[in-house]
Amino acid sequence: MLLTPEFATRFAEEWIDAWNLKDIDKIMKPYSDDIEFHSPNIGKVMNTGANYLLNKKELRAYWTRALDLVPELNFVFQSVLVSSDGLTILYENDRQQNVAETFIFNKDGLVRLCIAAKTSTKQVS
Repeated sequence: MLLTPEFATRFAEEWIDAWNLKDIDKIMKPYSDDIEFHSPNIGKVMNTGANYLLNKKELRAYWTRALDLVPELNFVFQSVLVSSDGLTILYENDRQQNVAETFIFNKDGLVRLCIAAKTSTKQVS
C-alpha cells in the first residue's frame, strides 16, 4: 500500500480525534487482528515486564486500562511524516511529552505494526 500525504493527514486527524474522544471502538478501528504494538508504557500499565503486544485483543485490553488510568488524556497534533507504507504522527500528550507513533500498514490498509516513542521528561515551555 503506497501512502499519500492526504491519507496520512486524514489518518492522523482521525486517530488524534478518536483518542481525545476516548472512544475505544474508534481507536481500535484501523488496526489489524495481528497487530504488533511496541510501547515503553505497556509494562507499567499492565503490571508486567512486557514492552510489546501481539494482537488486537491484547491491544484493546491495554488501551482500555490506560484510558481508565488517565482520564485527563489529551493529544495535541504537531505533524505527520509519510513513508511508502507507513507514517509517523508527532504529538504532545497531556503530560507535555513529545510523542512519535509510527504506523506500518498491511496490503488491506490496516495497521500491522505500531511503535510508540516519547520524551523521557516534560518539555519546558
